Amino acid sequence: MTMPQRHAAATVVRPGMPMPRQMGRPMSAAAVARPVPAAHPAAMPLGRPAVPAPRAAVTFLTVAEVASMMRVSKMTVYRLVHAGELAAVRVGRSFRVPERAVQDYLRDAYTDIA
Repeated sequence: MTMPQRHAAATVVRPGMPMPRQMGRPMSAAAVARPVPAAHPAAMPLGRPAVPAPRAAVTFLTVAEVASMMRVSKMTVYRLVHAGELAAVRVGRSFRVPERAVQDYLRDAYTDIA
């Protein structure tokens, strides 16, 4: 007995219905990358650089990482964040603290004794 052969199903053309698009059909290069005309509003102005300047990387820390850096409890870090003394970003249900904010807080909180 032989195995049944798989044949492509016959396409039924219905009036008013679009034809199904073939999967994996190669797109033409013209459809992928079209240049923007110079008169178009999306064209870049002449005085603006073509490549934006790279921004400094921002490192975010978790509350546990901040607590271990400062050698305090996580609850102390949460209190600082909620009081507005330590800048933080809310991501979902947790907080992320920029490393620079921790350094600034420690620098400003430093007191010289004697």
